[in-house]
Amino acid sequence: MADTEKILMETEIKLQNQFKRIDQIAFKNQKKVLQAFIDSKVSSQCFAGTTGYGYDDVGRDTLAKVYAKVFGGEKAIVSPILTCGTHAISTVLYGLLMPGDNILSITGLPYDTLHASLFGKGNSSLEDYGVKYHQIDLNEDGSFKEEEIYKKVKKLKPKVVYLQRSRGYSSRKALSPYDMKDIFENIKKLSNDSFIVVDNCYGEFVDDIEPTDVGADVIVGSLIKNPGGGLAPTGGYIVGSERAIDRISSRYTNPSLKLEVGSFEMGYRLFYQGLFMAPHTVAQALKGTALVGQIMEDKGYKVIPSNQEIPQDIVKSVVFNTADELIKFVQTVQKVSPIDGYVLPLPWDMPGYNDKVIMAAGTFVGGSSIELSCDSPIRSPYIAYFQGGLTYEHVKAFAEKLIELY
Repeated sequence: MADTEKILMETEIKLQNQFKRIDQIAFKNQKKVLQAFIDSKVSSQCFAGTTGYGYDDVGRDTLAKVYAKVFGGEKAIVSPILTCGTHAISTVLYGLLMPGDNILSITGLPYDTLHASLFGKGNSSLEDYGVKYHQIDLNEDGSFKEEEIYKKVKKLKPKVVYLQRSRGYSSRKALSPYDMKDIFENIKKLSNDSFIVVDNCYGEFVDDIEPTDVGADVIVGSLIKNPGGGLAPTGGYIVGSERAIDRISSRYTNPSLKLEVGSFEMGYRLFYQGLFMAPHTVAQALKGTALVGQIMEDKGYKVIPSNQEIPQDIVKSVVFNTADELIKFVQTVQKVSPIDGYVLPLPWDMPGYNDKVIMAAGTFVGGSSIELSCDSPIRSPYIAYFQGGLTYEHVKAFAEKLIELY
């Protein structure tokens, strides 16, 4: 047996318990999604597209019902009109916040692409509109600074309390919905009118519950990440309480139109099919990132989260000593990509980021991070953010390359 094949086999044996847990969660989530389809009476009629205003768009409206049931909300907005996760999150914040309101982030600074929505003069940011931003960082171990949060909530009565479940370009761990439960309950006791908003990107179907199950008013995400199952071609989702979605829908379209309009001529089959596939696809990605993480740990690299911890998103970070090592890792992802596998990615000035970014994404859907992909800002510490994989076997092929490379 070749050394590479032997190492892969030995690594998979180490991961048997992790793989078993991932499969159990996927089965529970698959049953939940299946029941939502049945309860919402999804039929082939729902796949048809519409044009113009999109009045009485059965596919759009039923898809929203399915998402609301799957993610434990009263109402949902699910649409290709939401161009990405950042757009969906900004739509939520602009919909819920008014001049003079406070927003309190309790997981530190949000993801890079959201900064221009929060800050800046003359750029139509929330700051421009008179919304006041406040921030509490997490503890070094990734836990909430509970007393500081409660003190701030009691004082500010913020209209929005904001959390980012995944880590973005930071070295902290992603957050579990189970860790949010007590925090949310206490926030509501102190400020019942506050909307708790969770950026759920990269976290959907990773665990057996979602933030809405433990008290979040709104969760938001991208359809070209977990819930699109690698099939949804674009779009975003917003799920939450009827009170919250009603306000957000006025910003999403117009106060007189709300959710009555919005057509999509291509049809909705891929959105439905992607959601149905999502629990399995997320499980494939989690197994793949566990395999890569274990290989890199065994080679002496720091991995976040470590392979001894339970992941709360589909992202596995590998910390390198130099920019060159980081770039080589990202370029290897591109070399095993089915699309543009012959292309060599290089760091570049990507819109919305302060540092040069290198991104490997040889994906069927442009920029889809539920597919095998990797990206990183070129700054110290040199961390590669590796995620996705439509099939475990595809990620295993990448792992094979890493064994040979390092």
